[in-house]
Amino acid sequence: MAGEKFDSKTFNPQAFGRYMETVPKTKLNALIKANIFRSNSEIRNAFKNQTGTGYAILPMYGRLNGKPANYDGKTKYGDAKSLNTYERGVVVFGRKDKFTEQDFSYDITSGVDFMSQIGTQLGEYWDDANEATLVSIIKGIFSMTGEGNDDFVKAHTFEITSETSEPKVTTTDLNNAIQKASGDKKAKYAMAIMHSYIATQLENQKLLTYLTYNDANGLERQLNLAQWNGKLVLVDDAYTIDEEGNYITYVLGNGVFDYEDLGAKVPYEMKREADDDRDYLYSRERLCIAPYGISYTKKSQATLSPTDEELAKGENWELVNDGDAEEKTYFDHKEIAIAQIVSKVTP
Repeated sequence: MAGEKFDSKTFNPQAFGRYMETVPKTKLNALIKANIFRSNSEIRNAFKNQTGTGYAILPMYGRLNGKPANYDGKTKYGDAKSLNTYERGVVVFGRKDKFTEQDFSYDITSGVDFMSQIGTQLGEYWDDANEATLVSIIKGIFSMTGEGNDDFVKAHTFEITSETSEPKVTTTDLNNAIQKASGDKKAKYAMAIMHSYIATQLENQKLLTYLTYNDANGLERQLNLAQWNGKLVLVDDAYTIDEEGNYITYVLGNGVFDYEDLGAKVPYEMKREADDDRDYLYSRERLCIAPYGISYTKKSQATLSPTDEELAKGENWELVNDGDAEEKTYFDHKEIAIAQIVSKVTP
């Protein structure tokens, strides 16, 4: 398809989309590498029509459990076992933004490559934005209240009160936190998101090793990713400290989030404003990030796409259950590999 002309710059939306797919997204790639995200065909099929709903309730199956009868020629079968069927709400969130470049900036820099500059920065921009949404979802989960939900929040929160003024997280704390949350299923946990203060303490104890990569010039550079006790670590100060100054370390497990990039009708387009001597790039995306075993309720959502603030509300989430009006049966929270370690600041 022929591109559109904007001040001698050819913009092909399809080509730009393919280019964007090659731009490294450190945070997204880290989550994928740790197997935190997994694809879900049911979610994709539910939302594949761009003009369709932005919210769906999907069936979710529990696990068979119990004890088999003795096969000895005499003992009868007990009651037949069947899978519990639960209901799980999932939601799509859409985000958009626009970016601009002034002609004079292009001229003064002797023609800095437009697409590579915008593309690289745009990839990092959406990487940061999507991490913010992910953390909002996690915060919403840990803000749940009520029957069943309280059990999850209590079991999956591990608090540390330091005897000194220095908050900390040790390897022992990590093991205790994930055991408290998931018991004998703690091996599922594969990644932590933590503040640089906590990461530095681990690094000083030689417990944290940062990953590196070679840049275009062959020079070794340090990533904001590390390894700790066999788990991948993403270091980010933006979302790992609360209003009281406590440090929050999130620990996530394999396949704990269903992730689908559902796309937008026009993900990229450009507009030329000749009077302003500017080009504008518009970018849009629609994603679904659905935590395993936890249902989105849509109780407090003003539009068809929830904001990060709405995703962080506990009232919008609940532990998956069978929907029984009289006595709900809840999904086993130990199967949900999400935990938070709160390093409290000593008053």
